Amino acid sequence: MTNNVFLVDDDPVVRDVTAEYLQMRGFTVTALPSARALQNKLRSERPQVVVLDIMMPEVDGISALRELRASGDDLPVIMLTARNEVIDRVLGLEFGADDYVGKPFDPGELAARIRTVMRRRSVASATGAPESRASFSFGPFELDFRSRELYRDEERIALRSSEFAFLKLFVNHAMTILSREQIIEIVYGEAGRYRNRSLDVAIWRLRRLIETDPSEPRYLQTVWGHGYVFVPDGEVGVAERYSEYKGEYKNDVKIEDD
Repeated sequence: MTNNVFLVDDDPVVRDVTAEYLQMRGFTVTALPSARALQNKLRSERPQVVVLDIMMPEVDGISALRELRASGDDLPVIMLTARNEVIDRVLGLEFGADDYVGKPFDPGELAARIRTVMRRRSVASATGAPESRASFSFGPFELDFRSRELYRDEERIALRSSEFAFLKLFVNHAMTILSREQIIEIVYGEAGRYRNRSLDVAIWRLRRLIETDPSEPRYLQTVWGHGYVFVPDGEVGVAERYSEYKGEYKNDVKIEDD
């Protein structure tokens, strides 16, 4: 069903108020009181997005998300977290959440994030269609465009559709600095007000897949003030070397303007 959202929260006031707001914004909302209710509902119906509260009795949101991902389900999930609980956000992202919103939240922001996740999934599906092109190798990795799979030394690494879409974007623009605005425009179709955090999540997740140390990336480097550059050979320091040459060429590396 178009714009179908499962809203899972044990607080009836939050459920009712949020569901009413989202319905006024064109979403079809199924409000559920618990993670168990979600699991039961998923046996008969598939939404486009699940909005899942973390703090719930019996089965908490993190456990429900972990169970969902362990089963191989790639259903988009937005977590509702206590605003100051950083550990909950980190755990949610570790287990495959697509985004998070801190409580108390602005329903308008939640609606925008839901649309962003829906848009990202739609674009990822389109850009992730199998292609008849040779695989791309970088470092110990090989990206297979036909199967949409990533291999490290012949060992398959599971890729979500959105992760494949972002990796494909960077591979297609190797050694080219892409600004955050350009990436958002390419992936999401427009530079949305609430998409910056989604981009941060995507970069963070991709680095955890391809970097030995995500805090010191070699393949997906940050060019401070300008954006990101994908370096296939993993040469250290490329981003720093070119960060001051925005809009110029040096050593055959093209630097794009924001």
